[in-house]
Amino acid sequence: MRTPLRPLARILRARDTGQNPDAIEAENKRLRHEADRDRARQRAEGRLLVLGLMFFAAFTVIGGRWAMLAASEPEEPRAVAIGNPIIGQRADIVDRNGRILATNMATYSLYAHPHEMVEPRRAAAELAAIFPELDADRLTEDFTGTRRFVWLRREVSPEQMQAVHDIGEPGLYFGPREMRLYPNGPVAAHILGGASYGREDVNAAEVIGVAGVEKFFDDLLRDPANEGRPLQLSIDLTVQAATERVLEGGIMLMSAKGASSVLMDIHTGEIIAMASLPDFDPNDRPRVLTEGDQSDSPLFNRAVQGVYELGSVFKPFAVAQALELGLINPATMIDTSGPLTWGRFRIRDFRNYGPELSVTDVIVKSSNIGTARIAMMIGADRQRDFLDRLGFLEPTPLEMIEAPTGRPLLPPNWSEISTMTISYGHGLSSSPVHLAAAYASLVNGGTRIRPTLLRQDRPQQGERVMDARASVQVLDMLREVVAGGTASFAEVEGYHVGGKTGTADKPRPQGGYYEDRTIATFASVFPANDPRYVLIVTLDEPSVFALDETRRTAGWTAVPVAAEMIRRIAPLLGMRPDVETLRPSGVTLTSNE
Repeated sequence: MRTPLRPLARILRARDTGQNPDAIEAENKRLRHEADRDRARQRAEGRLLVLGLMFFAAFTVIGGRWAMLAASEPEEPRAVAIGNPIIGQRADIVDRNGRILATNMATYSLYAHPHEMVEPRRAAAELAAIFPELDADRLTEDFTGTRRFVWLRREVSPEQMQAVHDIGEPGLYFGPREMRLYPNGPVAAHILGGASYGREDVNAAEVIGVAGVEKFFDDLLRDPANEGRPLQLSIDLTVQAATERVLEGGIMLMSAKGASSVLMDIHTGEIIAMASLPDFDPNDRPRVLTEGDQSDSPLFNRAVQGVYELGSVFKPFAVAQALELGLINPATMIDTSGPLTWGRFRIRDFRNYGPELSVTDVIVKSSNIGTARIAMMIGADRQRDFLDRLGFLEPTPLEMIEAPTGRPLLPPNWSEISTMTISYGHGLSSSPVHLAAAYASLVNGGTRIRPTLLRQDRPQQGERVMDARASVQVLDMLREVVAGGTASFAEVEGYHVGGKTGTADKPRPQGGYYEDRTIATFASVFPANDPRYVLIVTLDEPSVFALDETRRTAGWTAVPVAAEMIRRIAPLLGMRPDVETLRPSGVTLTSNE
């Protein structure tokens, strides 16, 4: 509270002593004015101090920024992006052992501001010399016209970048970006698919998948929340490369139009290798065909998209189902006298096998008539249900964008004649991946296997499609096919290969079948004494001249290719050959005494 100017006590005392009370008021006014002046001075001094500190801090920040700029590397200013940012970072793709299949590489785009150019005609001529796909006349027209911006290249190599620098033209600019790189070239090209650019500007580009797993897992690979964790596939890069190399040699030796192969783990469903030839380099992905047959394009994945009548490789399915139903056993005798007539249709065997064969010999000798009679025991409804449980009536669930296009072709009316022809691989078209998964279910003890391209840590627990005893019996038959049947060339020492051949005439577009064009397939399992892998090899229109005639059957074409493939890849899979050591015979020296 403020001190009163005329305090009553002092006024009364002053009057009693004869002093002037007004002098008290004047003194109090003076003291009050001095106190107000001191407070005002302190307030001003505080404000000046704060202002001085603020100026000091501002000059300190500016000086520090000057020092940072002076110590940093010189850098071109970048344009500020407006709107949503373009995410260019994309996660790597690796094989089952962590080896890189697809990754990103920093690169630059090339563009021009014609209005900033000094010598546009010279720049056009020198750019055309560096990049042969650019037309010098068109560039001159763009550079000397009214355009203020011209895209030149989405990507440039370091050597090309230096060559453009050497032109010395101020109107040429480089924009930083990332590109998708496939360091192994065409190896696993159909699995990976490829990538391209989506949204892009001068300083960033959106990398998007266009096919294969790149397209199927596009959202996952681009998701920033994934924190750059690589996508790990089930394939083995070394095995994949060896598979493609052997398959390419097989195409050349067998004069085939194309080929495919699928190697699958029968317990986990993992695809260890999958090849389709001809192939392509995803670093320079070719254009899609706009006319003609798409299967003639190197982009066509024969293992997934190719659906074919695969021939006699289907025979074990009929036998396996009949064993499961208790209709037959391996020693049951089947009537193979022929031809087997159904209406106007005649079913014949490759050669005359006599009036009857055991079930095992029906598979070993590959009798169409014997298999058809077994299928008649099963019936159409039960056959369709069994093939459905094996996955033959729907597209494969493989993690590829192309998988839904490989839909099996089924008969419009599943009649009795369809049942008979399907039992030996005609009348139903499926892909090699379908076949691999079905064979895995046959030989792994009878549980359903679904193929996958992702690394798995444990076996699949699929539903049971047949009992374990029938599975073992079918496996024994497949081993007999190699030991003394149509696949004798598949014998690989130390690996106990089992399998079944299939040779199917190719259908004509206008109806009927070609007489000199076939699809040759060998479905194999190894080792047959403890099955671990299924290998499917399919050749399109193979032919080889042997024993004075042209051979087109799988036993002469697909089987030798598969055998060489197993011989190459089994050691890569860590499988040691099971070679029996022979005991010495005759007289043996044991001592010199």
